[in-house]
Amino acid sequence: MSEANSAARIGFVGLGIMGQHMARHLLAAGHPLRVYNRSADKARPLLDEGAIWCDTPGAVAAGSDVVITMVGHPHDVEEVWLGADGILAHASGALLIDMTTSSPELAKRLAHEAAKRGCRALDAPVSGGDVGAREARLSIMVGGDAAAFDQALPILQRMGKTIVHAGAAGSGQHTKMCNQIVIASTIMGTCEGLAYARAAGLDLDLVLSCIGGGAAGSFQLNVMGPRIVKGDFAPGFMIEHFLKDLSIALAEADRMKVALPGAAQARKLYMQLSEQGHARDGTQALARLYGAAA
Repeated sequence: MSEANSAARIGFVGLGIMGQHMARHLLAAGHPLRVYNRSADKARPLLDEGAIWCDTPGAVAAGSDVVITMVGHPHDVEEVWLGADGILAHASGALLIDMTTSSPELAKRLAHEAAKRGCRALDAPVSGGDVGAREARLSIMVGGDAAAFDQALPILQRMGKTIVHAGAAGSGQHTKMCNQIVIASTIMGTCEGLAYARAAGLDLDLVLSCIGGGAAGSFQLNVMGPRIVKGDFAPGFMIEHFLKDLSIALAEADRMKVALPGAAQARKLYMQLSEQGHARDGTQALARLYGAAA
């Protein structure tokens, strides 16, 4: 890490399931860290470790060289970036990185608005869930100016292992949509395979250990599969957020005239689960609909 980046004052907005771990890695690396979260209690562990609380996203930006956001939905991104007490109203020459999975068009807009205010913006959504965030081995897909990416890279490397500059503003979000589209059909396949194994009277753990090392192996099978077998639906990534991602992906696909039947079916099933009261379960709770869980 360069001397400049090792001393960078970082602001972090959004301390949810993943954001709290990501922020902690930056604090552990020695960065002065300013934080804001809509629910202040989620910041307490980081404050106890030396982070500084701010009352608004704008206050985070005012004292930071780099500002990272990891919030829930595109409208949350707009609020914390563009609101009166938001980041762009108070940032000065900062590097701004949105790591929320959001709209590619919004990412382009934020990059444009940041440039007008003398800042540089990157869209850098991540994949890897709570495990990847906790272990600092996220995959990070970055869109934006190449020089800004080079500046951000040492900081991103504190949170992830696979970090790719995908292209211009919005490209990181488009790449993340590819990721979510693949997951949508993969998690359905995992649930279907386990439902079949249960109906056949097989030992589900044995099935997972066998097929997980072959061509069927994937994060969904090898990490989410054991959770499904145990009936563990605690969120590493919430259904309500996956529904948001699939809606963005399908809207972009419609705009580009690309058919995504697997993603469309996954959204239909997850909407059914959400209507049943499971919106804040983890995505592996799809197994409820297949009878694949314990």
